[in-house]
Amino acid sequence: MAAPTSAAAPSAPAATDTRRLVTFVAMVFGMFMAILDIQIVSASLSEIQAGLSASSDEVAWVQTSYLIAEVIMIPLSGILSRAFSTRYLFFASCAGFTAMSFMCSTATTIGQMIVYRALQGFVGGAMIPTVFAASYTIFPREKQPIVGPLIGLVATLAPTIGPTVGGYLTDLFSWHWLFLVNVGPGIVVSLMAWFLIDFDEPDLSLLERFDWWGLLGMAGFLGGMEYVLEEGPQKDWFSEELVLVCFVVSVLGAALFFWRAFTARQPIVDLSAFQNRNFAFGSVFSFVMGIGLYGLTYVYPIYLSRVRGYDSLQIGETMFVSGLCMFVAAPVVGRLMGKVDPRLLIALGFAGFALGTWLASGITKDWDFWELLVPQMLRGFSLMTAMVPINNVALGTLPPARLKNASGLYNLTRNLGGAVGLACINTLINDRWDLHLQRLHESVAWGHEQAEATLAALTQAYAAYGSGAAAAATKKLAQIVRGQALVMSLGDVFLALTLLFLALVAVTPLMSRPGRAGAGADAH
Repeated sequence: MAAPTSAAAPSAPAATDTRRLVTFVAMVFGMFMAILDIQIVSASLSEIQAGLSASSDEVAWVQTSYLIAEVIMIPLSGILSRAFSTRYLFFASCAGFTAMSFMCSTATTIGQMIVYRALQGFVGGAMIPTVFAASYTIFPREKQPIVGPLIGLVATLAPTIGPTVGGYLTDLFSWHWLFLVNVGPGIVVSLMAWFLIDFDEPDLSLLERFDWWGLLGMAGFLGGMEYVLEEGPQKDWFSEELVLVCFVVSVLGAALFFWRAFTARQPIVDLSAFQNRNFAFGSVFSFVMGIGLYGLTYVYPIYLSRVRGYDSLQIGETMFVSGLCMFVAAPVVGRLMGKVDPRLLIALGFAGFALGTWLASGITKDWDFWELLVPQMLRGFSLMTAMVPINNVALGTLPPARLKNASGLYNLTRNLGGAVGLACINTLINDRWDLHLQRLHESVAWGHEQAEATLAALTQAYAAYGSGAAAAATKKLAQIVRGQALVMSLGDVFLALTLLFLALVAVTPLMSRPGRAGAGADAH
């Protein structure tokens, strides 16, 4: 009987590998839903506002409540994953996210929607870092060229195609389907997580020393900061009382959180991962990657909607180029991961980002799909080229015991980069817009021949208005000036991003090169 047993033995590891791969793909799809839900809703807020009879200030909380709750859960997921295990946490996160997605679709008031969205962001936020940690826990180094691009593709593709998916769903059905689309896949992923995940065991003893004060400090710190960054640019920062209150809460929360992080017996978040130089640099790169990922997903729609007059569906179709380029780049980057120094790939990625934003800095009011094609292609290729090796350099050399906590911190940096980037971009747009308006007003003042000729032509075009032709022409000229000033301010934003990405290229050599894929399990 020895021979059959010996022949059958090699199939057991193969079956285990297949099961883990199927399980991991299901987990990745759950993460995709959680990330997608940020941008899929942002593209259709006006439809939700109309459907719930909400004001513009109220509907903004549909997005803000989700982001605040998610940013609190992401670092918290590290200790929860160790306490309850990957299986129970991921199942609860995916099932809760699915249930809250359904509840969002049933909301009849803006208050209900805000509560459901906050719960959706909180429970769903645990899926993202759990998947990152699992990819380095269950797969050996030689599998990372396959697993890494899959993770990078989902983390970057979901925000990029969000406006497209949201535009199609709202245009073809209704805003309710922005949430209903999660229900079927969410149920399937939840069941697969419950029956297939077996990566680790729970350690409930961690809950006996749970740092509640640290949790309170972290919630105030991150939640307050997220609100300040999200709402500050639109509300003139600290001139708005609630923004000022949240800033104070964030500062006090930060003081409490860092005090507990360095003094508690078992802190809510272990910051010791930052002692690893590659993790520290990787987190900085992830932060800037968040600016490029979410910032450019925000800037392009501003131009396409306010200047070109596109609706959400047209914006999504125009921006889909970046998503296609990510699909093309993913397998190529995967093959290069085992052959090329990852620091070189990171530098090439940020250099491509810089080239794309530099080309876009010459934007005019007449740019359309074809003028935006090359900058968007560079963005898509560069996201994948930089994202995958950054993940590998930051997390790939940490020991398994520190991965869950480090994954939460690492994913937090990308989200915070997006929040900080959007706040800075909004502020820069407003400031430069005012500056360019002032300069353009000087150019269209009385006495300037070209301005007077343009006004005369517009007055003639509005001759049908009779005595109101002059007023209509003046209003139209003012709109032209404001539009041109906005385009110029967007060009300034692209130029600022170019300088930021070039700075990251210069910093890349300071990282240490991790071991090659396939070097062995000791790399974990």
